[in-house]
Amino acid sequence: MRILHIVCSPRDGQSTSRRLAIKFIESMRAKDAYLQVDELNVWKTDLLPFDGPALEAKYADLLGQTMSEAQVKVWEQIHSLGGRFHRADLILFSVPMWNFGIPYRLKHLIDSVTQRGVLFTFDERGLQGLLSGRKAVVMASRGVALGPDYPTEHWDHQVAYLKTWARMVGIYDFHMILNEMTLGGPEIQRENFAQAARAAELIAQQL
Repeated sequence: MRILHIVCSPRDGQSTSRRLAIKFIESMRAKDAYLQVDELNVWKTDLLPFDGPALEAKYADLLGQTMSEAQVKVWEQIHSLGGRFHRADLILFSVPMWNFGIPYRLKHLIDSVTQRGVLFTFDERGLQGLLSGRKAVVMASRGVALGPDYPTEHWDHQVAYLKTWARMVGIYDFHMILNEMTLGGPEIQRENFAQAARAAELIAQQL
């Protein structure tokens, strides 16, 4: 199996979501000695600004127009980035919640790579994702817990957004592990992380 691990926190070893992802990867490797992991760290990857030639290339592609040399070059880079998704059997996100949503660098990645002919296509039947048959796993961390004042069904734009994206690109096999209260006291942090780590290991055994 090949995993594309998209690292979304800039905190490296201090990141709860990344630590959970490592637990998951270790469990996957325990049953697959040939497991391959391609790590895409959104904070260390040179993501193209999606304006100028990139935006012009997008619309040239949509309208069937001939691209300029600069547009061709940037479109090839986007397809190359998309290739990392296509080569994966499982896409793993380790992602913290920022302001009820996802970190802006992850949004940048998604907006750059989620293009027609790269991760999806469409016709008179509607959208068709190009990543069908793959799995998505989200290791989500939150400093506090959503609750009565901020009910999950209205305020979660973290996991809900990634599930919508997965559906758009054709991924229906979607799993999520949640670790809340990462800003709680040390005991709460340990208990919640241990529980989330056990859940991550269980999902790894099932996949």
